[in-house]
Amino acid sequence: MSAPPPPLLQVRDLAVSFSSDTSVTGRTQAVDGVSMTIHPGQTLAVVGESGCGKSVTALSLLHLLPRHTARVDRGTAIFNTTPVQPVPLPCRSGQGSALSENPATPIDLLSLSEKEIRTIRGSRIAMIFQEPMTSLNPVFTIGDQIIEAILLHQSVNHRDARAIAIQSLRDIGITDPERRLGAYPHQFSGGMRQRVMIAMALCCKPALLLADEPTTALDVTIQKQILELLRDLKSRTGMAIMLITHDLGVVSENADAVCVMYAGRVVEYAAVQDLFSTPLHPYTRGLLACIPSLARRVDRLTTIADLMQHADAHHIPGAPHLQPWWPNHTPPNGLTIRDSTLLEVHPNHWVATWRTPDLASTTPRPPDITPTTSSLASSASLR
Repeated sequence: MSAPPPPLLQVRDLAVSFSSDTSVTGRTQAVDGVSMTIHPGQTLAVVGESGCGKSVTALSLLHLLPRHTARVDRGTAIFNTTPVQPVPLPCRSGQGSALSENPATPIDLLSLSEKEIRTIRGSRIAMIFQEPMTSLNPVFTIGDQIIEAILLHQSVNHRDARAIAIQSLRDIGITDPERRLGAYPHQFSGGMRQRVMIAMALCCKPALLLADEPTTALDVTIQKQILELLRDLKSRTGMAIMLITHDLGVVSENADAVCVMYAGRVVEYAAVQDLFSTPLHPYTRGLLACIPSLARRVDRLTTIADLMQHADAHHIPGAPHLQPWWPNHTPPNGLTIRDSTLLEVHPNHWVATWRTPDLASTTPRPPDITPTTSSLASSASLR
């Protein structure tokens, strides 16, 4: 049996802060120690409420955060794929940069310069943003914008780029693509504009797609069509997807693994079937409790304030000796809010816990769920 391919992306201890006049220290920590792993062909859902750091994590990988306010404080993001063209890699010896002679050499995305990241951004890693109307330039045609992306990353002439753009629109279900290339964004509906964004992102056949809430502001029917389109494209191309969302229904139908974030940290990380059947962190249990159900009638949904009052919010099911990290609770004696660790409590199931003295010397295994035939079948059974 051949060995499985290496992970496509390994994010380790990523921390991002923003300058802020209201912060006591002058900076606000938006992401604090995020770790995650994405394998080829895998969909990792990153979930959590607004402001938890989901989008900041994705934007930092492609150097899309505002330079004058944002700063990557620490961490690595190792990307391992064959680039379209030779990629300048940072030399750890301090001698500047050099072109990689081995295209399979892992690349630390966070160490690349702006010039270097352009060889990755849009070609090997693409991104779909939340609002397609603000992401598309209103004064250029759809064709101009897709063709520009193709010419930037592929060694083709304008005629071939136009043919690729037409095929991209046809692949994502837009009829009469030859005529549609000459249309402007305002001439498309919200769902059509989102399809254009997907076509633009996938025209260079990326290995990884960062989808930042791709169904926001779309009606339910169009949401279903967009998500089915992404699943179909993934199965046909083998690309991996980081799906950023706050909709657990979307997660259950589309993800293979789930990364739950709260207050800039990963609080739970598991295969999708494990997370829904056995949620371990109190925040995850609260998220699931917020989902309305036709089987039970309640006067109000669960809030974070409600979670703080529950006795089971202070322990992890099946691991009574561990205390879940939870910034809304008083830290154990001698610990501060930053004394936490992402611990593999059960096989392939990680939970953020307080780094108590008995855990201080441990080195937990980073979150990494390798896709298997059985795991993909289990996640498909939820859909």
